[in-house]
Amino acid sequence: MSKTAYDLTKIKGIAFDVDGVLSTSTIPLGDNGVPRRTVNTKDGYALQFAVKQGLAVTIITGAVSPGIEERYRGLGIKEIFSGAGMKLPVLRQWMQQHNLSAEEVCYVGDDIPDYECMKFAGLSVAPADAVPDILEIAGYISPVAGGLGVARDILEQIMRAQGKWALSDKAFGW
Repeated sequence: MSKTAYDLTKIKGIAFDVDGVLSTSTIPLGDNGVPRRTVNTKDGYALQFAVKQGLAVTIITGAVSPGIEERYRGLGIKEIFSGAGMKLPVLRQWMQQHNLSAEEVCYVGDDIPDYECMKFAGLSVAPADAVPDILEIAGYISPVAGGLGVARDILEQIMRAQGKWALSDKAFGW
């Protein structure tokens, strides 16, 4: 049963921000000054499974980090857009490449750089600890904070609604 009011059977593509969504908002700095992000293993499982089930999945982040690319490419996500200062043009280009309409896209973000994308996408999702401006426009607010299972929450709902959640041998193993 979905916790969102949106018809999740329409969703064919989903775009995620990283900092504050797929990783926590608090990012420790390494001794060399390079940020070290957290990852959630349940998010990781849901992301790789969504790709296997045919959902178009992308990462759109303002951050530039080889670690981000390595992590999410390892989960099967081929389209990772780093250093995206303006995210909406990137989202639109990705949608055009996949022939997706706005109502077929879910965007998950937590802060002001995600605002335009969230207003544009059919379904906008925010973690529980997103900034007030984002919480105000979110179509669904996950009960969990960023980096603590937001991707798993929405992806599982989408795949359950579409009859794709853990229904085949593809659900077991990586």
